[in-house]
This record gives sequence, structure tokens and C-alpha cells, in this order.
Amino acid sequence: MDFITADEKAQLERTLAELRATDRALVQRISEARAMGDLRENSEYHAAREDKAMNEAKSKEIEKRLASAQVADGTDLPQDVVFVGSTVKLRDVASGEEDLYRLVGLSSGRFDMDYIEVTSTSPIGSALMSARLGEIVRVDLPRGERRYLIVEITL
Repeated sequence: MDFITADEKAQLERTLAELRATDRALVQRISEARAMGDLRENSEYHAAREDKAMNEAKSKEIEKRLASAQVADGTDLPQDVVFVGSTVKLRDVASGEEDLYRLVGLSSGRFDMDYIEVTSTSPIGSALMSARLGEIVRVDLPRGERRYLIVEITL
């Protein structure tokens, strides 16, 4: 089961609505291309059908994700527990370096924020889920094991 924030759910729903609107336009494109004649050598028709198939695949993927996702509501959780939607300041035990991480269900793909997004299914995200303030978590990364102290948790 995936955990996502309410904002991530809203974003998925907006994307799904956009894909459905695009689908209607693609049906029109296919209809217009079909009217051009011979379908065997009609590149417009084949391109439109391929675009429609990709659009439908994306729509089904989002629908599946929305159907199986659990919206994380951090209001019932203690303030000292990490959950989806939490922003966490971690200190690397070995180096002493501190970084801000935000535990998300769905990565935005943006790198211009003050924190690093980690999904709940990533190695760091899995280690952080349900960890408490002051706890040291062990993360198995491709470059080896790391230990982080949870310095601060904000929602």
C-alpha cells in the first residue's frame, strides 16, 4: 500500500483529469486521420493511435495508484514520529553533516527546494517511517550503510 499526502492525491487527480481531456482530443485526431483515406500508409492515423495508447496507459497507472493509495493524515500522529508529509532534519552520525528531507509518497522531481524529497519506499524513506525524534536510523544505501540521527521533525 502506498501512502501519499493530500496534496499528492490532488496532484494525481489533476493529472488524471488532464489525461482524460487529452484523450478526447486524441479521439478527434484519430477520427480526422481516418477520414484522410488509406489507413495502411496514413502516418497521422498511426501516430494518433500510438499517442492514445500511451495516454491510456498513463491514465490506468494513475487510476491504479489512486485506488490503492492511502492518504496520510498526520493530525492523529504524535509530533515526534516521522510519517509521510513530515520534513526531517537528519545528522549523518559519521560526518556530522545535516540535511533536510521530506518524506513523500510521490516525488515531484523538483530539485530547487530547501529539502530533499524521499519516497516512503526508498531506502531512506523506509528507515524513517515511524521513527522517532532523537532516534538513530540505519539506512542501507548502494554505497554502504549510513546512520542518521533524527534531529528535528516538522509537518
